[in-house]
Amino acid sequence: MSTDTSTSLPVLTPKDFESDQDVRWCPGCGDYSILAQMKKVLPALGVPREKLVFISGIGCSSRFPYYMNTYGIHSIHGRAPAIATGLKCVRPDLTVWVITGDGDGLSIGGNHLMHAIRRNLDINIVLFNNRIYGLTKGQYSPTSPLGKVTKSTPMGAIDNPLHPLSIAIGCEATFVARSIDTHIKHLAHVLRRAAEHRGVSFVEVYQNCNVFNDGAFTYATDRATKEDTVIELEHGKPLIFGKNRDKGIRLHGLDPEVVQLGKGITEDDLLFHDEKSPEPSLAYLLSRMRHPEFPEPIGVYRAVDHPKYDEELNAQIDAARKKKGEGDLTKLFSTGDTWSVA
Repeated sequence: MSTDTSTSLPVLTPKDFESDQDVRWCPGCGDYSILAQMKKVLPALGVPREKLVFISGIGCSSRFPYYMNTYGIHSIHGRAPAIATGLKCVRPDLTVWVITGDGDGLSIGGNHLMHAIRRNLDINIVLFNNRIYGLTKGQYSPTSPLGKVTKSTPMGAIDNPLHPLSIAIGCEATFVARSIDTHIKHLAHVLRRAAEHRGVSFVEVYQNCNVFNDGAFTYATDRATKEDTVIELEHGKPLIFGKNRDKGIRLHGLDPEVVQLGKGITEDDLLFHDEKSPEPSLAYLLSRMRHPEFPEPIGVYRAVDHPKYDEELNAQIDAARKKKGEGDLTKLFSTGDTWSVA
């Protein structure tokens, strides 16, 4: 750590965010990549470590706060968004990150996650999606595909899987994005965009669990296939993909379809991405495009501005104080209806 003489503020490096704890994920786990990119992104934000808080629930992803040299809370199963809500509302000066997984965030934590998103609280939520319960040794999770054979579904999963980005967009999330653990530059870019967004940011990261669900996203990471199975979203640009950049997505009525460029089809016929649209329908449509029928979009789906819950709440508190003065708990406890219990 050095000092910027023009501001007298310490200039942080990725190493400054390393804690003294041994990282205890399985060798080869995709979590290592997410941790590394987070440490690379944070110095560029210019936020002091004492103003950063990482809050997690339960699961492999939720060990994250131990490995960050910042404030952190390793909380209870699924409740990280609720704790983050309370913290951000009383300390709006803090930059708050929620680290969760497909099991923690979408099973017992689904209710808390949904309400934190719909309120547009100014926090950053990163959901590690490996489509399996890793910490509890390989049971199926809310994002496991139909037919997935696991220890808890020996005859194949029969639950319809949840799709995290569809849920976030349905809850009117103001920033929604997806990246992949092995796409390190892309992942760093998405995390930085999320951090810079004011309001709730929701980032899904496809993360390989090489012990209990190895290869779940090979189609999106294999160099031989990923250019045909993944499409990178760029604001204002047409949806083009393929090794030769000769395929695209256009709308047929309300349905997307894959088309070949040429033979009368040009870029102008394709669907153009608009992350700034106030109407979330396009972002939702993109969240439903899934392999193998379509290439899966990665990047920023939506980035819009709406009122922030924590700001609105504190504005109401300030208005009440101006009108009624500071509260008096002793007076509150001794007025109004009271009961005597014999």
